[in-house]
Formats: sequence, structure tokens, C-alpha cells
Amino acid sequence: MTSFLYRAETLLISGLLALIRALPAAAASNLGGAVARTIGPVLPVSKIADRNLQLAMPELDAIARRRIVRDCWDNLGRTVGEFPHIGRLKYNTPSGAGWSVEGAEHLEATKASDRPVIFFSGHIGNWELMPPVVARYGMPFASFYRAASNPGVDGLIHSLRQEAMGQDVPMFPKGAKGARSALKHLSKGGHLGVLGDQKMNDGIEASLFGRPAMTASAAAVFALRHDALIVTGHVRRDGPARLVLVVDPPFSPEKTDDRAKDVLALTQLFNDRLESWIREIPGSWLWLHRRWDKSLYRNMTT
Repeated sequence: MTSFLYRAETLLISGLLALIRALPAAAASNLGGAVARTIGPVLPVSKIADRNLQLAMPELDAIARRRIVRDCWDNLGRTVGEFPHIGRLKYNTPSGAGWSVEGAEHLEATKASDRPVIFFSGHIGNWELMPPVVARYGMPFASFYRAASNPGVDGLIHSLRQEAMGQDVPMFPKGAKGARSALKHLSKGGHLGVLGDQKMNDGIEASLFGRPAMTASAAAVFALRHDALIVTGHVRRDGPARLVLVVDPPFSPEKTDDRAKDVLALTQLFNDRLESWIREIPGSWLWLHRRWDKSLYRNMTT
């Protein structure tokens, strides 16, 4: 029965992706945004987003929080609508759908360094843009992923990502086995991309929006162990399927005799950058998961 449901789900999603792909990129973005911002805010998960906003930005009133939650859904819907088009978007178009880079010189300098690189970002704007753009600058990077429970759907997602990259790159499953594979990849001079904005119960405690947050330390650990160059960046949405990769200057991890202290300092730096990006455009972040300890959510208003 399960295999039948998986096949049916795969066929349905494959058909939907084909339909979205048949639309112009901007139209697909608009459709995805309209559907998500209409349906999403009334779903129970939006209560989590509202509570996250109360924790992160207590100065906001209920109206402002509702607007950000709606923008969050709009961005998520647009990201889904744009996903099948990512690999076909044009570079630096004067208007309409396309992508550009702010800080391209930082990518060029990183490429010239000939060092292994950790690319760090979060679920901001259309986060699917970063891998193919960086690959076009000659630095395709491996990444971690959580496989979909349906193998057929997982295959569709993986295929679209590989197509956008224009080449086959490793994707490591989250967990100890994936971490070992990622370290081996870096040791051979490969590059690694990390989306480090979700809660990691077995991570380390760092601050985010002034509150303690369990945070994945893998990016910091890997960078310090292999003296990798670090590049942080995020994607800004300037219009329907009109995306900008904003790249920060590369830097090397600072090392002392206290490895645990170094890992925490670098992890905190990552969280600080995430927070600054989110504060710029709050509705561009994925607020829909519980980012802080569950004790902070008790007795909150909705």
C-alpha cells in the first residue's frame, strides 16, 4: 500500500512540476506566491511562526507579525514556483526574471585562493539559487540534505538540483555518516555548502536574536579542521523570479589553543550574520519551524 501511495504521490508531484515548468518563470513565481500566501497563514504551522516572531522581535505588534508570516508564505511559495526554473534563469537581465550577484569579486577572489571553501547561508529568499550560481564561478559545492520519505519525490528534487548545477555533485545525508563523507570531501580540496539556520538538538548553544539557540556547529568544526576559507551570503528577492546573490568577503577562521572556544565563536558569527540578514527583510526567512527551546514557547499568546 505504501509503495502505491508513493508512486501516486510521485506522479502527482511530477505533473505539478511539469506544469510549473511550462509557465514563464515570473508567472510560476507569482502563482506559487499567491497560493501559499492565501492558504499558508491559516494553517496551524503559522502559529509557530507567530511565536517565533514574538521571541525574536518582541517589539512587533500582532498586525506586523501577521504581515511577516504572510510574506514568509509568499516567499516560500515563490521559491517552490521558481525551483524548476533556477537552472534556466538568465544572468544580469535588465528587467524581469533572472539573477545577478552583489559581491562577485569575492567569489572571484575565493576561486583564486585555491583553498577548500565553506559556503554558509540560510533559508532566506530563494536559497536554491546559491549552489548553481557559485558553480558558475567554478566552485561547485557539496551539501547536506534530508531525504524526502518518498524515494521517487526525493529523486525528482535531486534531479532538479543537479540540473541547475549543470553537473553531478555529492550530497551528504545529515548525520554522522554524512559528516564523515563531508570531511573527506574537504580533505581532498572540495567545497561544502551549509544552510545553518535550523535548530540542531545535538548542536551547541549560541545566541540568536538574543536568545539561546541550539545550533549546528558542523560549518565551524569543518572550517577549523581543514583551514577552509569561509564565504557567507544570502539570496535577496527583488521581484518575481528576480534574484540577487549577496556575497560577503571571504575570511579564514581564527584559531587559538582552545578549539571548543573557537568553534563557539565561529558558530556565533554565523548566527549573527543570519540575524542581520533576517532583520533586513523579516518576511524573507522561513519562520515555520521551532528554532528555540520548547520551554520558551510555553504560555505564549497566539
